[in-house]
Amino acid sequence: MRAMRAFVVGFALLILSACTTPQIQELGLAVNEPFLDGETAVMADGARLPMHVWRAKKPKAVVVGVHGMNGYAEDFGLPGPWFAKRNISFYAYDQRSFGRTDKAKRGLWPGGEAMVSDLKSVYALVQQKHEGLPVYVIGLSMGGAVTMKALDNGLEPAGAVLVAPAVWGWRAMNPFLKSTLWITAHVAPSYSPTGESLDIWPSDNIEVLRAIGKDPLYQSKTRTDTIYGLVTLMDEAYDSAERLKSPVLYLYGKNDQIVPADPTHKVIGRIRAPKRVAIYKNGWHMLMRDKQREVVWKDIAAWIADKRAPLPSGEEQKVKKVAQK
Repeated sequence: MRAMRAFVVGFALLILSACTTPQIQELGLAVNEPFLDGETAVMADGARLPMHVWRAKKPKAVVVGVHGMNGYAEDFGLPGPWFAKRNISFYAYDQRSFGRTDKAKRGLWPGGEAMVSDLKSVYALVQQKHEGLPVYVIGLSMGGAVTMKALDNGLEPAGAVLVAPAVWGWRAMNPFLKSTLWITAHVAPSYSPTGESLDIWPSDNIEVLRAIGKDPLYQSKTRTDTIYGLVTLMDEAYDSAERLKSPVLYLYGKNDQIVPADPTHKVIGRIRAPKRVAIYKNGWHMLMRDKQREVVWKDIAAWIADKRAPLPSGEEQKVKKVAQK
């Protein structure tokens, strides 16, 4: 027993001695006010966030889209034109570290604070450009977590659509996963698994999944310290739920294999802001790109037009406010 105890202590000390701090992008000093340079949003520190823009001829509302993990503005490549044809202009931007942003920093976690700051800046720029029109935010998965954190830190849109928001944070993970991720992120932060060995399907739309696999702007590998940062962001999004104030449309698919149902339902219960919830029996994680995506698009468009009208899908859920920690 003494020998085993000595081994365990020695191994622990070895691990601790090898620990390093998970890396994160450092925000630069403010050099200008945020501004739009064509279809690129330039942040206060000079960071350039390219956008996809789908303009309605006679817009009645505007949407800012916040993409998911390892994606970029193309996450909205299917719904963007559809909304524009229905008098809703659509702006989607690449978040720091993703898509067409600075190649030297791609894959390095930008940090929740920077992501929230960027969303608030992009939102303000779009709002200025479309003065007098209601501006909404649609956040997908990780983008949903960023949106929730921003709503808890001063963002006040006309409404927020949370599409399968990433809320599987530290408190929802089992002890083994927590310790494994913590150790890996601190010992081998640049280790970048692909996740190809996992039998997980984000969507039933195989054509979309194949297109993503061929698009070099979608990241196929993820640094361990980036995963660590994402889990922290998800935890913060979970914690922010009961402090949201803007109207919320919360969308989730019953077949979601990425964000578990248990933390999702707990977060839904904790939201005290005016909310509508739809859970799609044929929906997966990529609700806006699944085979039944137009069902989701129509619900969002209907909610933007009238927050009290029935959702066309008929899949709205009756929910109660249950404060669960």
